[in-house]
Amino acid sequence: MIAKSQSYALAGLEGVLVTVEADVSKGLPSYEMVGLPDTAVKESKERVRSAIKNSALEFPAHKVTVNFAPAYVKKEGSSFDLPVAISLLLAYGVLEADVNGYIFLGELALNGDLRPVTGVLPSLISARDKGFRKFIVPEGNGNEAGYIHGVEVFAAKNLREVVDHLSGVAPLSAVEVSPFTLQSEKGKTSYDLSFVKGQPIAKRALEVAVAGGHNVLFVGPPGSGKTMLARSLPSVLPDMSFEEALEITKIHSVAGTLGEDGIVTERPFRSPHHTATTVSLCGGGNKTVHPGEISLAHGGVLFLDELPEYKRSSLEALRQPLEDGIITISRAGGTVTYPASFMLCASMNPCPCGHYGSKKRRCTCTPNDIRRYRARISGPLLDRIDIQVEVDGVAYEDLVSETVEESSAEVKKRADKARSIQRERFEGSGVTTNAEMGEKESRVYCKLSPECEEVLKEAFDRLHLSARARSRILKVARTIADLDLSENIQPEHLYEAVSYRTYGAELSELD
Repeated sequence: MIAKSQSYALAGLEGVLVTVEADVSKGLPSYEMVGLPDTAVKESKERVRSAIKNSALEFPAHKVTVNFAPAYVKKEGSSFDLPVAISLLLAYGVLEADVNGYIFLGELALNGDLRPVTGVLPSLISARDKGFRKFIVPEGNGNEAGYIHGVEVFAAKNLREVVDHLSGVAPLSAVEVSPFTLQSEKGKTSYDLSFVKGQPIAKRALEVAVAGGHNVLFVGPPGSGKTMLARSLPSVLPDMSFEEALEITKIHSVAGTLGEDGIVTERPFRSPHHTATTVSLCGGGNKTVHPGEISLAHGGVLFLDELPEYKRSSLEALRQPLEDGIITISRAGGTVTYPASFMLCASMNPCPCGHYGSKKRRCTCTPNDIRRYRARISGPLLDRIDIQVEVDGVAYEDLVSETVEESSAEVKKRADKARSIQRERFEGSGVTTNAEMGEKESRVYCKLSPECEEVLKEAFDRLHLSARARSRILKVARTIADLDLSENIQPEHLYEAVSYRTYGAELSELD
């Protein structure tokens, strides 16, 4: 007898419907699996066999063939254990139920317990969009599945509960829809700009970067507060909408990095060590293409501390996602595209000893040492960082001052206002921030007066800027104008935007 159940496989964040067919026929006892299963799927043979027997159910002592359709799609992971078991029980007549319309996901333990699996959220969303409304998942994935609206999700502890539910002996209750609560509303403490003493220019640059979604680089000596400024970024970022949270959660679900809440409640802040490999940053693997740090930072911040210490190949891999907001990974297991729209925040010393340009300590590096150090960061990558700020050490008087610094909450209010202006401006265009503007939007919203054109032309010639740098300056100037609630870009907005592109210009003075 042939029976079937349905499950979902993932190709990146997109789900593919998989029909699990089981045929139990007369013949010597055997157990074959076809349909392009990987090693983890093939190993489910013994898990399923033991789970069925230890759930007080009968395993067919006949010739068993399990097929995964469509056969051209690679089946990976342990989430097919449950649909395989259901198909076998249906085919052998142990279970009599109508499973049409159900999607099954779950890994089986030898005693029949259901263990949570990765990628449940994107799988269920893809299935819902294809018209499926009933899902059975492990209890450990119940919180995650509870954020999907318009469906019935049943979270089971073990195989026996699934069988009793399908046969009507003991129906399960559907998982209740969970309300979305931001992490900030839960009272979580974090870094705050009020803890950063001094550095008014760097704080202003951070505000502009958040207001327009721009990338930012802090250059300064050790101990000047670069890392603390970067760590304070999440406290200034705009709150997530539920739709943004779901999109970010899909990535973390595939990566298996979700917490107990089942959903990401605050914008990601990823800070990989400088020894991280290119694969760990970009994503991939030998067979399965997993998201890397670049994708896990989607919707949030990717912080690269000591930027020149990263491998050159790793840094160059940032160029595509910084430009396009996506990253395409090609491996033996296939080609997958993950979203990768993030703010890049980086920090570095100005030279190997860390004190070039400092007013407080003397630099011991030669001009060639400085050039070699800065050459570790390519011009094309530096060109894609909109805001580049040089900071110096903080005076002792500032450190011990009783002056109350402006809090992140106050800065966030201004940044949120600028962001709301941009949302209204770009409504319906697919663009949400000034940093995302293309040439078409720039021509409309970054028009310059003759006086402003003269300011920009002078900066272009004096600093030997590229066409990309000019475009980035215009976008930053547009953000500064939004912070000032100005309809048009004024010369003072351009002067400030240009001041964020002067890093490295002083090297010419060393010749």
